[in-house]
Amino acid sequence: MSLPEQPVCLDDVERLAAAVLPAAVRDFIAGGSGNELTLDANRAALDGVHLVPRVLRDVSDCTAETTLLGRPAALPMAVAPMAYHRLVHPDGELATARAARRAGIPVTVGTLSSLPLARIAAEGARTWFQLYWLRDRQKVSDLVKEAEEVGCEAVMLTVDVPWMGNRLRDVRNGFVLPEDVVAANLSGGASATARTARAAGSAVAAHTREALDSALSWRDVEEIRSRTGLPLVLKGILDPRDARRAADCGVDALVVSNHGGRQLDGAVPAIAALPGIRDAVGGHCEVLFDSGVRSGTDVLKALALGASGVLLGRPVLWGLALGGESGATTVLRLLAEELHTALGLAGCGRVTDAQGLRAFGSAAFTALSPQPAVP
Repeated sequence: MSLPEQPVCLDDVERLAAAVLPAAVRDFIAGGSGNELTLDANRAALDGVHLVPRVLRDVSDCTAETTLLGRPAALPMAVAPMAYHRLVHPDGELATARAARRAGIPVTVGTLSSLPLARIAAEGARTWFQLYWLRDRQKVSDLVKEAEEVGCEAVMLTVDVPWMGNRLRDVRNGFVLPEDVVAANLSGGASATARTARAAGSAVAAHTREALDSALSWRDVEEIRSRTGLPLVLKGILDPRDARRAADCGVDALVVSNHGGRQLDGAVPAIAALPGIRDAVGGHCEVLFDSGVRSGTDVLKALALGASGVLLGRPVLWGLALGGESGATTVLRLLAEELHTALGLAGCGRVTDAQGLRAFGSAAFTALSPQPAVP
């Protein structure tokens, strides 16, 4: 499928997709919680990071190839876990997985995916599984077991959603799922809650409150760690104290994330939290970054501040809305091209070179990265 206009950056993709989606669906994807202070701060903080490029380095063989969770990846990125891809395209997560496979990166399948985990994994992309801590403990056990059986390479436990943030756009829209979109990995009753209109508020938020267990604690992290031999990733870490505790629990990787500004409004921008998390865990576990990535330069900034890779969220859904697999592929291609350009211009022939760049921030945080000795 050809795109209606050839976008040249991810902002173009968002603009074009927003024009074709129903307003309520557009708001569900784009919106944040509360007054969207953290949503806006994520972008402002990333824009405020400035890199110091190196020169006179041979970048004629520049590559963005790297490893994520110990396995090769064509780019230092993975598709973030996001719910209900079929809201924006009938092929849903299948198209997303095909685009990720084509790009050579992992795709994270969410507990709230609109197609079953096994069917998505069968597309052949490197697959990670995102887990919400459900009230139904048997379902938690079943999902972890299924993730292992279908060949997922990791379990990513989201830890910042005891319940859904107050997403005012969805409340005002009285947002409900359409009849043909379900939480395919959960029971039919749970999906029905998200499709039932109510006098006030978001049906999706009501569904989340009904399905998720807000009693999630470190004891449960230890339980999941003991239950699976797959790498365990915690998503939603912002405080170095929590990062150290996670490393002590044997977690393999952390995702520094404020849920894209969709949970606690007023939470610190994720990019500002990244260096402290990296310093807190040292080399004891891998550190990934999520929340606000919109360009290859954003990826480079995250690498310079200590991430081994990033998770890409909303832009993938905008691409999917615009052209299914083709649109999502376009998003990942644009990002790969931008990252290659940024790496070379910064004097980085490899991803590991980017992790040695100096970076400075404006406003409330400065000298974000350690200042390496001049070689």
